[in-house]
Amino acid sequence: MKDGIHPNYRDVCFVDLSNGFQFVTRSCAPGREKITLADGREMPLFKLETTSETHPFYTGTQKSIDSLGGRVEKFRNKFKVGIKK
Repeated sequence: MKDGIHPNYRDVCFVDLSNGFQFVTRSCAPGREKITLADGREMPLFKLETTSETHPFYTGTQKSIDSLGGRVEKFRNKFKVGIKK
């Protein structure tokens, strides 16, 4: 491989800010901060707002629009949207 044309691909620790969940994977993501893990490894830290540990889609707490008290049907009836006869 040529020198100087490839990004810095290394182990990076990602942290979910909402619950503190951490995972290590390889990435080119820039990290200004460093973290020392329990096993003594020091690596770049990348902070995330949400991950699969806290996102409603993955945790099963996502609400369906159709189950919000008939709002969709009320809208469709009011504006005759999506009704084909």
